[in-house]
Amino acid sequence: MPLVGHQPPPIFRRGPAPLARLFVFVALCLALLVADLRFRYLEVLRNALSVVTYPLQMAASTPADVVRNATRYFGTLVDVQLENADLRRLQLDAGERLLRFEQLEQENLHLRELLQMSERVQTKSIAADILYNAPDPFARKVILDRGTQQGVEAGLAVVDANGVIGQVTRVHPVQSEVTLLTDRNQSIPVSVVRNGVRGVLYGVGRGMLEMRHVLAEVDIQPGDRLVTSGLDGIFVPGLPVATVTRVDRDQDAFARIECEPLAAIERSVQVLVIGRAAYPPPPPPPEPAGGR
Repeated sequence: MPLVGHQPPPIFRRGPAPLARLFVFVALCLALLVADLRFRYLEVLRNALSVVTYPLQMAASTPADVVRNATRYFGTLVDVQLENADLRRLQLDAGERLLRFEQLEQENLHLRELLQMSERVQTKSIAADILYNAPDPFARKVILDRGTQQGVEAGLAVVDANGVIGQVTRVHPVQSEVTLLTDRNQSIPVSVVRNGVRGVLYGVGRGMLEMRHVLAEVDIQPGDRLVTSGLDGIFVPGLPVATVTRVDRDQDAFARIECEPLAAIERSVQVLVIGRAAYPPPPPPPEPAGGR
């Protein structure tokens, strides 16, 4: 007996043709675009989607923002450090220039004062600079940058703009040694400006001086100014030397007179070496009584 025709059911059912589906989707998209453009039907949907996707957008952009901000921070930090280094360098340069200017101004002031001192002195003077202190720890001596080649001689007086600082005690061709007024082995004949009282000034160390060989009853008092008397034939008369600071009149025959030097002995840099005082020639000896 022949079997009735029977076919198995198809596993996959065929839908509309792909081209038809394409036209349907295109038409749907165009309809949505026109409706949204004219009636804003999708505005609410877009806003909702933007709110929902905002955390995702922020999470996605965070690494890039971190890298960008870190790059900007470190770039700014490097720029600030370089700028600070430039400013510090400029500040140091400006401070150095200001210091040099102040030193030059102070040096010019000292030189002008020395020029005035040189004009007051009627003998030849030699400008010199103090190089350094002598290495002897038990003496107050300095070394000048002038010697025999510049006309410096042993025994000449040395002054700064304020007064006597010492005496040349040793001379070399291009340098010379000066024993300061405050050295214990140094002495200088002086007189009081106010009344002409004479004495000898000695160094006693500690930056101080002492006037000796003055009787206790002699009129001398604190504040009196002392100048060179010129009796030794070395120091020009009238050079400022010291100021009396204390007078002790005990039971001794001689007064104890403490003095402070007028010159900046421990701080002077530019000085003058003063030539020997010029004295008129001695008068001729008297003729014999019967000679003609």
